[in-house]
Amino acid sequence: MSKTKSKRYSSMGDQIFDVCNYIFMFVLILFTLYPFINMLALAFNDANDSIKGHIYLWPRDWTIQNFQYVFSESNIFFATFISAARTIVGTVISVFCTAMLAYTISRSEYALKKFVSITFIFTMYFSGGLIPSYLLIKELNMLNSFWVYIIPGIIGVFNMIVIRSFIEGLPEGIMESAKMDGAGDFITFVRIVLPLTVPALATVSLFVAVYQWNSWFDVFLYNSSRPHLSTLQYELMKILSTSNTTASAADAFANAQGNKTVVTPTSIRATMTIVASVPIIMVYPFLQKYFVKGMVVGGVKG
Repeated sequence: MSKTKSKRYSSMGDQIFDVCNYIFMFVLILFTLYPFINMLALAFNDANDSIKGHIYLWPRDWTIQNFQYVFSESNIFFATFISAARTIVGTVISVFCTAMLAYTISRSEYALKKFVSITFIFTMYFSGGLIPSYLLIKELNMLNSFWVYIIPGIIGVFNMIVIRSFIEGLPEGIMESAKMDGAGDFITFVRIVLPLTVPALATVSLFVAVYQWNSWFDVFLYNSSRPHLSTLQYELMKILSTSNTTASAADAFANAQGNKTVVTPTSIRATMTIVASVPIIMVYPFLQKYFVKGMVVGGVKG
């Protein structure tokens, strides 16, 4: 009788814990998502009505004029194309090169393994600074070029550590079998290692893609005089930095559309935030399961 009673109370305690846990997670998710939902509500709400305030989770006066104004910018579509191109190209090249480096450092027969690892980790704590970096880019003739977005950040040390930790957890016998069959290091890396490290590669790909998509400072430093190399985030930055003069431009846009609605700087900022965030948010669900697995393995092995 006492054992049955104990199990009942234990079960009741577990149920209370589950309910409290669900409530806590729901509140946490709400606080995490609220800024984005609020921006979404402001973006779809009439700008004049938004000035009154008290817009939280739902638009009070629906409109798409904020998006019409943002997409009326002449360079916005080409800037989006450049952002997408640098994200795709930069992610593929960076992940592949980082994985090759991680595979090399993970090999026990590599004599300079420790030295190379320490050298790369050293760069995580110390850098040359902004001016030396700019002078280096200039000497390499990468100013005013698309490749300045790709080459300088082609290797990420943290990403290399994540992939290396994953590779070190692979069965050594698989790679030894490939070598016994006559496969070289590159063939072993491409045909054996890469397919087995998909979770780590997906995790690193997400890191690199988010960085490439959100980056704008390198555009400002190296390509600000080349409008055809501008990115979506740089265009967003320019709109945000000129928010004091945006209202007059919005008035002109409203007059051209034949209405009296004014697009305010606040509504423009919210709209641009949504436009810049949606592509990455759409990609994340497809990589989530790999992202979690890759981070767990990298964290345990690291």
